[in-house]
Amino acid sequence: MDTDSRIDSRNQGGRNIIEVIRTMRPDLRKSDRKVADVVLEDPRRILNATVGETAALAQVSQPTVLRFTTAIGCSGFPDFKIRLAQSLALGTPATHSVLLDTDQPETVAEKIFDYTMTSLDWARSRLDKQALNKAIDVLTAARSIVFFGFGASGIVARDAQQKFPLFGIPCAAELDSHQQVMVASMMKPGEVAFVISNTGTTRSIIEIARIARDNGATVICLTGSDSPLTNYCDVSLIVETLENTNMYTPTISRIAALVVIDILSTSVAMRRSPEHQARVHQMKRQLSDMRRMQPI
Repeated sequence: MDTDSRIDSRNQGGRNIIEVIRTMRPDLRKSDRKVADVVLEDPRRILNATVGETAALAQVSQPTVLRFTTAIGCSGFPDFKIRLAQSLALGTPATHSVLLDTDQPETVAEKIFDYTMTSLDWARSRLDKQALNKAIDVLTAARSIVFFGFGASGIVARDAQQKFPLFGIPCAAELDSHQQVMVASMMKPGEVAFVISNTGTTRSIIEIARIARDNGATVICLTGSDSPLTNYCDVSLIVETLENTNMYTPTISRIAALVVIDILSTSVAMRRSPEHQARVHQMKRQLSDMRRMQPI
């Protein structure tokens, strides 16, 4: 493994160690990859194994096992086992949540729940807190917010718009491409364009960000990676989720994005005046009363 990879491994302390192994595996030495493979194959078995037993399972030497633990950022085998136990406590890692044709409904349910929890924890650990705080500052000072998105991202945009009582200012959600261009073209300084795209490569969304920014609006993006979209935004919220099967990865990215919207709207509401917060609580009570079944 090269020097940069070794340096990077020292910065993995807060991450799920099983996902660290999965991510770093291609950069490990060939013998270290053998250890990685037996860990990923059955992490619970390794949790109860000694260094010698792990070496025998991987068909490598005991020094290789110790070198592997150092390569992935652990201080030694005991530290590795502690972090392995912590990872398993979060739920089955995404690498073991791939759906099989033979899976029964109860197995499908277990895998998707485990995968979702693990992926959300991954997204939480990698979210840039400085960017999050900056986005909250911008949204708190905004005169109005327009959320832009297509498809699954459009669902997130619509959900964000529904939280306008928390944001405390006029909010809109634009999902039609023509309307998006029209609205972005009319935006002004003091307004916020909030563009949502998990891939961050959708040409029309990138164009919307550019248009809104050229007209003086502050642009915030919510995306799944350091994508081309971030080049046209003032604040980039990168919400990275784990890759798995095409069957439900889009749902995971949407759930993570919805969680971030909840964080933003709640944080902005907490910065509003006591009077505004009182009105929000009153609104929630009225909604609760409306939902109660009326006696016959």
